[in-house]
Amino acid sequence: MHKLRIIFLAIAVSFTARSAENPGYLYKAGVATAVITPDRPMPMAGYGARKKPAEGKDQDLYGKVLAIEDQKGNRVVFITLDLIGVISELRTAVENGLAEDHKLPAHALVMNASHTHCGPAYGRPELKDYFDSIVKKLRAATTKAIKGMQPAKLSYAHAKCAFAMNRRTPTDKGFRNHPNPNGPVDHTVPVLRVDDTEGKLFAVMFGYSCHNTSVGYLRWLGDYAGFAQQYFEEDHPGVTAMFMMNCGGDQNPYPRGTAEWAAKHGRSLATAVEAALEVTQRYFYHQNRLKGGIQTALKHVNLEFTTEKRDPFPYPVQVIQFGNDLTFVTLGNEVTVDYSLRLKRELGGEGKPVIWVAGYSNVYSGYIPSKRVLLEGGYEARSRPWKPDLEERIIKTAHELFHNFN
Repeated sequence: MHKLRIIFLAIAVSFTARSAENPGYLYKAGVATAVITPDRPMPMAGYGARKKPAEGKDQDLYGKVLAIEDQKGNRVVFITLDLIGVISELRTAVENGLAEDHKLPAHALVMNASHTHCGPAYGRPELKDYFDSIVKKLRAATTKAIKGMQPAKLSYAHAKCAFAMNRRTPTDKGFRNHPNPNGPVDHTVPVLRVDDTEGKLFAVMFGYSCHNTSVGYLRWLGDYAGFAQQYFEEDHPGVTAMFMMNCGGDQNPYPRGTAEWAAKHGRSLATAVEAALEVTQRYFYHQNRLKGGIQTALKHVNLEFTTEKRDPFPYPVQVIQFGNDLTFVTLGNEVTVDYSLRLKRELGGEGKPVIWVAGYSNVYSGYIPSKRVLLEGGYEARSRPWKPDLEERIIKTAHELFHNFN
């Protein structure tokens, strides 16, 4: 009898704890996936030395959509893509389409590319029909995600993954593209989990700061990010896994050079996502529930060049905030890791939202080095003749948008 009373007490305590942690579902969420693998040989993006078109596929390429709405009807739509980048024409076409389809404002749309170097050079004029098909598929997938939104619980967690390494090695001849174990890195794997009203996982979105350049052969492949999504979905049937590229402009996966390494790195990243979700754990201590409303903002800051008579580049800085729980800062182009480390340090901290910084978002047009990288020189610094104040302009804009919400 004494043992029975203890069991009942344990059940009561467990139920009370669950009730306290679950005051109600504050969001609605929906996901959808579109296959965007080319159906014919096409030139590939990422390496100019490749002169031949792709010879087939080892993986499908995907566009995936996560639509989220808060209790007041505020929405944000995340679109992740297995492409080299989000060229401005693609952003404009999808943005205009979703404004027409769903009255979605530009500041509520995030488009992020994994930067796989085994995807198509889809911006070429001769590939206009393929480009149009991507736009059509993304509009249809977004409509499906929005129409399929259901009450959902959102949580944030993170883990670590260590195959990324800084690729800037100082030598007596300047900085060389070579693995540098002493260079700055960001090994954080941020994870947004989406559960239904029964507590069942149905979507995850995770990020990492590292080039998708494990391999560069003539076949379609999502690289390590493609494998990570594939492995997670195979291990969790019915769950949609999405990859968001973070600040990997000066980070490479090591070792590299073959599809086998891409698969191994993908498995490492998928395992880190499992760790972040505390899979196999009986009790969850690190699933940080999101409870705040959605706020979105987007501003373009003019970045200037050192060359005369060249127009400033309108650079997008976007902030997506879920109350005081989680804030996304999305930055365009190939952003070096210093931006992630600095923004998390300056905007985050005790009593403040978790900061998730994603590069490769909303525009793709070369590297965005930090001031340190720009002054040091090397491959990333030679991308564009930026003026040294570009970092401060970007950081100032991110602060401005962030503090407008706080």
